[in-house]
Amino acid sequence: MVLEKPPSPSLKSRRTKPKPWWLRRWRYFYKSLLRLRGKPKAIARGFSIGVFAGCFPLLGLQIMIGVLLAALLRGNKLASVAGTWISNPITYVPIFVFNFKVGKLLLGSRDLSVAAIDFQSLSELMELGYTIIATLLLGCFVVGSVLAFCTYFLSLRLIIRWHHHSRYHKSHC
Repeated sequence: MVLEKPPSPSLKSRRTKPKPWWLRRWRYFYKSLLRLRGKPKAIARGFSIGVFAGCFPLLGLQIMIGVLLAALLRGNKLASVAGTWISNPITYVPIFVFNFKVGKLLLGSRDLSVAAIDFQSLSELMELGYTIIATLLLGCFVVGSVLAFCTYFLSLRLIIRWHHHSRYHKSHC
């Protein structure tokens, strides 16, 4: 009579330990993006366009802008919607603060502070508002362009790899 060795505790604990909800959600999002139908370049283009649109502080309009740009640039519209999710209630503040700092650095306006200005008139307040918005939008454009460029090549590589992997398994199973 041969007795089987019981499974090691490390394997058992790995199987029974549930994954955190955010990790499961991220994995689902990642796999659903890779499974989109279409040409890999169009999917990657759409996703990167969505990331670009998601870098702008136009809350509520980011998805519409992403889909419109994806339609104009022949990208996948669903992938562009997924790309806009780069900005969400958790990441709004860090993204826009970083974008503002980049815009401030590019414009060379180091003394852009609300506390330092004495509001004597409504025109001063409006001028400060225009300066802040212009600084933020410049930073958003630059950061969004860099992220879109990087996202395009990274997502294209992942999508092509996934498509080859799924074709291989379909033909050999």
